Amino acid sequence: PPLPTAPCAATLPRYPLPNPNPNPSSSPASLGFFAVATPPAPLAGRRAQALMALAGPSHLLSSSSACLRRLNPLLFFAHRRPAWTPRRAAHRFCAVASERDVFTSPEVAKSFDFISEERIYKWWESQGFFKPNFDRGGDPFVIPMPPANVTGSLHMGHAMFVTLEDIMIRYFRMKGRPALWIPGTDHAGIATQLVVEKMLAAEGIKRADLTREEFTKRVWEWKEKYGSTITNQIKRLGASCDWTRECFTLDDQLSHAVVEAFIRLHEKGLIYQGSYLVNWSPNLQTAVSDLEVEYSEEPGYLYYMKYRVAGGSRDDFMTIATTRPETLFGDVAIAVNPEDERYAKYVGKLAIVPLTFGRHVPIIADRYVDPEFGTGVLKISPGHDQNDYHIARKLGLPILNVMNKDGTLNDVAGLYSGMDRFEAREKLWSDLVETNLAVKKEPYTLRVPRSQRGGEVIEPLISKQWFVTMEPLAERALHAVEKGQLTILPERFEKIYNNWLTNIKDWCISRQLWWGHRIPVWYIVGKKCEEDYVVARNAEEALAKAQEKYGKSVEIYQDPDVLDTWFSSALWPFSTLGWPDVSREDFKHFYPATVLETGHDILFFWVARMVMMGIEFTGTVPFSYVYLHGLIRDSEGRKMSKSLGNVIDPLDTMNEYGTDALRFTLCMGTAGQDINLSTERLTSNKAFTNKLWNAGKFLLQNLPERSDATAWDLLLANKFDTEAALQQLPLPEGWVVTGLHELIDKVSISYEKFYFGDAAREIYDFFWSHFADWYIESSKTRLYHSGDGSATITAQSVLLYVFENILKLLHPFMPFVTEELWQALPYRKDALIVAPWPSTDLPKNLLSIKRFQNLQSLIRGIRNVRAEYSVEPAKRISASVVATVDVLEYISKEKQVLALLSKLDAQNINLTESLPGECLVNSLSWLMQFANKQISLMLAR
Repeated sequence: PPLPTAPCAATLPRYPLPNPNPNPSSSPASLGFFAVATPPAPLAGRRAQALMALAGPSHLLSSSSACLRRLNPLLFFAHRRPAWTPRRAAHRFCAVASERDVFTSPEVAKSFDFISEERIYKWWESQGFFKPNFDRGGDPFVIPMPPANVTGSLHMGHAMFVTLEDIMIRYFRMKGRPALWIPGTDHAGIATQLVVEKMLAAEGIKRADLTREEFTKRVWEWKEKYGSTITNQIKRLGASCDWTRECFTLDDQLSHAVVEAFIRLHEKGLIYQGSYLVNWSPNLQTAVSDLEVEYSEEPGYLYYMKYRVAGGSRDDFMTIATTRPETLFGDVAIAVNPEDERYAKYVGKLAIVPLTFGRHVPIIADRYVDPEFGTGVLKISPGHDQNDYHIARKLGLPILNVMNKDGTLNDVAGLYSGMDRFEAREKLWSDLVETNLAVKKEPYTLRVPRSQRGGEVIEPLISKQWFVTMEPLAERALHAVEKGQLTILPERFEKIYNNWLTNIKDWCISRQLWWGHRIPVWYIVGKKCEEDYVVARNAEEALAKAQEKYGKSVEIYQDPDVLDTWFSSALWPFSTLGWPDVSREDFKHFYPATVLETGHDILFFWVARMVMMGIEFTGTVPFSYVYLHGLIRDSEGRKMSKSLGNVIDPLDTMNEYGTDALRFTLCMGTAGQDINLSTERLTSNKAFTNKLWNAGKFLLQNLPERSDATAWDLLLANKFDTEAALQQLPLPEGWVVTGLHELIDKVSISYEKFYFGDAAREIYDFFWSHFADWYIESSKTRLYHSGDGSATITAQSVLLYVFENILKLLHPFMPFVTEELWQALPYRKDALIVAPWPSTDLPKNLLSIKRFQNLQSLIRGIRNVRAEYSVEPAKRISASVVATVDVLEYISKEKQVLALLSKLDAQNINLTESLPGECLVNSLSWLMQFANKQISLMLAR
């Protein structure tokens, strides 16, 4: 059982009882404390004694004073007047490290000013720090930035990927590798066309009023005016990418790559044209990708209606439940589960489709049908349902399309032709009721597919489109992961990746838009499009090919459709480096890339396609690692949405908390896991920024003047990278330097493994809990009134050494405040952004760790007792420390630290090997009380 609290005891860490003859090299547990405290008299002049025990009760019950003396160390204190009060250094130091006044020192600013971020960023960029540097050798580290939509405005998803990728690029840049982060934007076909159409509508102009050339000209004008918005916002986050290599997916070079890719795939027979079921947007009048379809749960109805069995009696009918009765005109069969005995007698017969003037369809059996859903009878409408479409293809059933591209019913619907699909639904149900073919209508929650861009309900529709055959491409992409050529982080997403590629469907790559990469196909006037066309790199080449095949008088026209935006994005890792011209220097130096970082939600739609295209066109996996981050949610774990009113704007957040605080908050999660973002976390990390700033201010106030070259020579001459140098340091200095060296090793490993959350927490804890809370406070005994010049220089050297390395470790996470502080320190050779990363495997003095932990326990114990007895914070009290000789030796050297941090009277700290009599009597008395209490507890059990 735990020890009971003594009358004025402080709770110290519970180490096991120390060895009677402790070995200096023993573990921290063997240096635990058994302390007796004598606080100020709380009652009627009576001196109360308190025992702070870390040992087990069986050892404490010995009446032998010799046994008590073996407990080390023992601490006694009583109230005394303070011997001295620390005073801050009088001189002040101000350093402005740039002749252009880019940086501000903590000496002249109360806190870090977020306005400085823009000035610092522009300075970095002007100095060329974002470009890859081959001076230090090493393999290039390359990240292709996911191209943001040119229509986009910064959201937390952007903030997440920019933060993580910038952490990677800054770390490897400091490690000396030529680091290239390729930025760019995507033309975002549907989104951009929609934006411009709305702009034109405000002017009273419809797209149909313009020619294609006139419309695309207006889009380019819009892009030139507003397209840089998202780029400037990304810069606001501190993105240190090489903007001289910025790309746009409709640039000439990238457009050339897109055309080349289409032609090569077509020549290999991997691109074909056909009529298949696609996601159709009636308002946008185009096919859309699966990624551009968002499903929402909405209230609707489940309609039950009768399908009579042909040749049967009036009682021979099958009731079918459907959410879309208007599609019954496209029914080609009625299906039931073969094990459903209710309908076994009808299998093989014909059913009459309602309101179709007696059209018959077969009744079939298929295991796909769920007998538990609805009535267990399924109507097969392959022209308007993905699942029905696959059943029809499998069974060889015909496909009927009852919908026009504008969402109205076509002639197949008979009397309902021309009606809007939702209007037709209501009219058809009314007619079913009148003809006694309606059974019932009941509320039902629908999973409605809506266009991500336009918001309208997406219609599964048969449409003639261009497709890529994916199976042979997917096979090679699967092997890349199996052979270890590609690593997906976190590992669990490998299964999802493999599953999607194993069950991949052909990719619809055509879009019925005017903005985008025009499909490089030309048709022959007067010929069938499906059979007579040429594929070429440009109109001149197309005409030459057509004339060679069809004669000199041939006339051609280009396919009006454009390619899916994701087609050009799939080429991004190599088209941005000059492909298909593989002789370009950028392609030779920087392909393949090192890491592709993005959200896990586009693993299929973008990442897997890049892998397939990279292998197909370059013969190489386009990157070695895929790092997938999670989604950003609100503090309650809900997805951010305008309807919930919980969207957090990153620009507002950076203005209020600073970019560094936002970045540090976002990186604290685990790869692939969603992050709950709260103002509490942001506030905490803003406080961390302030703590860094104040630490820098303390250093600058206690370092030599910049003009004192002699002092700085001595300061900078102190090195701590050898075992001998580390062993010569006093206890607090040896402890903090050893802790720093351990931190560098841990953090470097975390960076290499992409464990950014772990690295951030390690740095945060060391800076706050070790450096700021303990070493800075301890250093004041050396800096103020120490009377020992060498001790002062040592403390200054350690402060500078530890702080500058903390800034290096922290820089990838918090680039702005760390660069500002770094530049404020005198005699900096490089900007922090390009400063060398700290060396690893530096020497450690583990004994200093154990001993300082011992000293910390003493100090915490005294603080706890003071708090329990409400001792005024300013009062300094005397103390006696009883311990073995070796313990007293290192404690005696740090008497001033003990006095300062425990608020003791330094002149009245008594170090002794024996226990004072009065304290011994009171300690034994308390031990007896403790023993009696333990016995009572045992009897009660």
